[in-house]
Amino acid sequence: MILTRFLSVESWKRWLWSIVRLVLITGLSFVIVYPIIQKISTAIKDKTDIYSPIVVFIPEHFSLDNFKKAIEFMDYWPTLINTFTLSAVTTILTAASCALAGYGFARLKFKGSKILFGGVVLTILVPPTTILIPIYMNLKDFTLMGLLPLLSGKSVNLLNSYWPFILTSITANSLKAGLYIFIFRQFFRGIPKEVEEAAYIDGAGVGKTFSRIMLPNAIPSIVTVLLFSFVWQWNDSFFTTTYLTTSKVMSIQLSSLPYNLAIMLEGGAATNKDPFYMSIVQDTGVLLAILPLVIIYLFVQRYFVESIERTGIVG
Repeated sequence: MILTRFLSVESWKRWLWSIVRLVLITGLSFVIVYPIIQKISTAIKDKTDIYSPIVVFIPEHFSLDNFKKAIEFMDYWPTLINTFTLSAVTTILTAASCALAGYGFARLKFKGSKILFGGVVLTILVPPTTILIPIYMNLKDFTLMGLLPLLSGKSVNLLNSYWPFILTSITANSLKAGLYIFIFRQFFRGIPKEVEEAAYIDGAGVGKTFSRIMLPNAIPSIVTVLLFSFVWQWNDSFFTTTYLTTSKVMSIQLSSLPYNLAIMLEGGAATNKDPFYMSIVQDTGVLLAILPLVIIYLFVQRYFVESIERTGIVG
């Protein structure tokens, strides 16, 4: 009798936990999916549906005119190509440089390595705004540690070009690079040292061991860093708007979209524009900006979840 009662209590606890978990997952899914559903619903509305009291999510007059205007004002297709190219190049360079740095901190013991790694952790904690001014000044008058003025007599202005992204990615100083180094370090520390020792016995050096032994075993962490880096670079507006002023990338186009709408819609002065209609076109532009990321996630989410489980993020 006591055993039956105990089993019933345990069964009741399991059912209760299942209900709580279902409510939590449903709530989180709603928080994530609802803004996207709302923007899709807004994007396919006709201008006449704005003031209709019966239209909430399903439009009364279906229209793709908002997409056409957003694509026109954002110069969408060249912007999409430029943003994808910038994100892909910085992602590959960042993953390569951070993998090297993570392997060095995980396996190569040298004097001051703990202090340097503490500096890496500090880059995760310190807001990027604290170092924005020195970075901006260095890139505006780039001297390469005084070598360029010595050779050519003047410094080089790297702003409004892709060079700031390339240089920071190569040197593992790009956006969120400290986190990527930490991910690689944790993963490489989890690989048995006997694997490296066997490679050293066979005559492989540090570079060959890293490229032939460690990297093939680090696929989960590489996938994680690639996805994180690509998404964060795509969505970044802080550094992108600082380094670039005229290039057509998503963050710049989105930040200037309200101004372009105020000037171009319907012609005439900005004060004559319908603010509600401008808001709809702006939301459509935001939807177009995140749409490539949603499509990519649909194809790679399984590999992403598997990679997260096997990296040091959860450990």
